[in-house]
Amino acid sequence: MLPINLHEIPNEIIDYIGQVKDIRFPRQGHTSDVGIIKSERGCYILKRTRGDQYCSWLSQEIHVLGCLQETQLPIPSVYQFVEEKDKNQAWALVQFFEGETLRQALMNEKNCDKKHELIFNFGAALSNIHRTPCPKELIGDSIWLDNMLRTAEYNLKHYSVDGTIELLGSLKNNKPQATEYTLIHGDFTIDNVLVCDGKIASIIDWSGGAFGDPRYDAALAVRPKPNAIETESEIDAFFEGYGKKIIGEQEYKYFENGLYAFF
Repeated sequence: MLPINLHEIPNEIIDYIGQVKDIRFPRQGHTSDVGIIKSERGCYILKRTRGDQYCSWLSQEIHVLGCLQETQLPIPSVYQFVEEKDKNQAWALVQFFEGETLRQALMNEKNCDKKHELIFNFGAALSNIHRTPCPKELIGDSIWLDNMLRTAEYNLKHYSVDGTIELLGSLKNNKPQATEYTLIHGDFTIDNVLVCDGKIASIIDWSGGAFGDPRYDAALAVRPKPNAIETESEIDAFFEGYGKKIIGEQEYKYFENGLYAFF
């Protein structure tokens, strides 16, 4: 993705933040441009997306965050959301949190016990999400997995994804045993959790937030990452923090090696 130039920022956002003193760009994802802005009125995160798919994701994220503002979850507040449909792009100004991603924290931590504590807290944070009552606005009329499979099929036809038509057919024909649905994050990875002084500071990127299968979150959380989550003891630490192990090998393969390939 590309850095954000000041002259590109919509007037509504400039009016809100005031004179910009500094803007820097953290490690970028592939779905949005992200800048950390320091202005005369404080620090903010500014996100820009381009194209129908990514703009719809940002719009959905803002909707989810709005629905969750009354909860006790550590999530960003939303200050401004601007859609520039003539340019096929969207902007969101959200709360800034001090800290680093859990990925960065785990890669930098050399003490095994402290690393396990970070992963334990990661699991506890997911348990907190799943215990939080799902706002009624996020409970749709259709079953989450059925909706995800429909979206997977759409994405396969219209976007570049890792999944294949054969994999999609297998997912449709081999659904996991039903489980109780909860509020889910939808992309609960070590890149979407911010850590400060060893504690979870914020959980970001909520475009997948929904009333869905909690095993999807767990599968994405424990997928192996170099120098981050690699060993069985680290995975055990995650589920100790969560309170129980909610996925087996079959569910892990279905969600992480299967469904996620279309998103």
